[in-house]
Amino acid sequence: MIAEQLRNIIKDGEGMTVEFKECRDQVNRDVYESICAFLNRNGGHIVLGVKDNGSISGILPEALPEIKKNLVIALNNPQKINPPLYALPETITIEGKILLYLSIPESSQVHRCNGKIFDRNEDGDLDITNQPDSVAHLYIRKQSTFSENRIYPYVKPDDLRSDIIQRVKKMVRADTPNHPWGSMNDEELLQSARLYQRDYQSGKEGHTLAAVLLLGNDAVIQTIVPQYRTDAILRRINLDRYDDRDDIRTNLIESYDRLMAFVAKHLPDPFYLEEDRRIGLRDRIFREVVANILIHREYLSGFPAKFIIENNQVRTENANRPHGHGMINPSDFTPYPKNPVIARFFKEIGRADELGSGIRNLYKYTGIYSGGVDPQLIEGDIFKTIIPTTSRVTEQVTEQVTEQVTEQDILAQLISFCRTARTAKEMMDYIGLKHREHFRSEILKPLIDQKKLFMTFPDKPRSPKQKYSSQSVEEK
Repeated sequence: MIAEQLRNIIKDGEGMTVEFKECRDQVNRDVYESICAFLNRNGGHIVLGVKDNGSISGILPEALPEIKKNLVIALNNPQKINPPLYALPETITIEGKILLYLSIPESSQVHRCNGKIFDRNEDGDLDITNQPDSVAHLYIRKQSTFSENRIYPYVKPDDLRSDIIQRVKKMVRADTPNHPWGSMNDEELLQSARLYQRDYQSGKEGHTLAAVLLLGNDAVIQTIVPQYRTDAILRRINLDRYDDRDDIRTNLIESYDRLMAFVAKHLPDPFYLEEDRRIGLRDRIFREVVANILIHREYLSGFPAKFIIENNQVRTENANRPHGHGMINPSDFTPYPKNPVIARFFKEIGRADELGSGIRNLYKYTGIYSGGVDPQLIEGDIFKTIIPTTSRVTEQVTEQVTEQVTEQDILAQLISFCRTARTAKEMMDYIGLKHREHFRSEILKPLIDQKKLFMTFPDKPRSPKQKYSSQSVEEK
């Protein structure tokens, strides 16, 4: 998290999802109670080095290493936080003073701190251990919200792809060299990522639906969730069906790769400088869109997710358990995790941002990419995203489709079209191209060289009456 965002959090003060702790030279005991309460409620932000009134006191530099070490050890210690939490505190300097920032996700499990259950409300952290009704409601809320935690006791380690697990370890090491997952064995990683769980009410124990979706082999995924698929469609020339398609039914790691490859294949990446540094607008935008369609989905629904590239927009649809209805306004948007285990996994491997920050970036870069038109995010039983594109982008993409995507189909249609002799303009209009030189050098000339098209006036190639036919003069 950048310093400016943290300043805004401090400025807004404490609340349901924000807690300040002074912790000048050590970790206060109630820090862990707040972490537990945030895990059990909606997640949030904990800032160490700030007083309750929002004034910045800072952490003593000589105490910082010990405080960070104690935090990491305690959060991974089931005697302190159970189930344990993996979280790396971020060191941020504001006004010359050192702060530690912890982003706490909403958990899909009920957590205890020192054997006690804490919940969160506007007044702070509440010990509800001896309040049976409150504890029961907490369990019901957790179980009813996150289908990703459904346990499948008969899923075995061999049903998960060890090559994907090894790849995950490399990804986290590349993003965070000292990330604990990098040195864990497979079983330890699965437990740390909450992909192997025990239901303390039913006694069931095993790999979860999240584990199957993230790391399972294709046969196991299709057996457990046969309705699961992501349909990537290009629909520009053939509006009734499609020009290109990828029917994706594999694990979420490779699903992400295939969706991003589909984006790279069909959408341009216009040159853009941000503070003297070239950035890829396309990847900045669709990294968020693709992660969203994979993370925030109700996987038990029979509705197949869709990723559709059209002439003037990119549209996505996926099944959703809504926490509101209508258009999302980024100025008053309150993020709510739909699959926090999967979301955290994507964040750890560097494929998703902090909950909420990705939406802000999506609005920022889409406006640049589309020429000032904002994206639309519509919450409902089906969550919809619409990313607009400009006419300039559309024209570039149409040419890329002709060159890369449907080249053989388009050329075959063009040759068939020229059974009756056609002018160059008639041919360009037929396949939807506007750049004359590009058409002549990249399409027309190769077809003539390959003797798939013939000039009606071969001795006068520049004749204003020149036409092109798929039949030679001799054949006629």
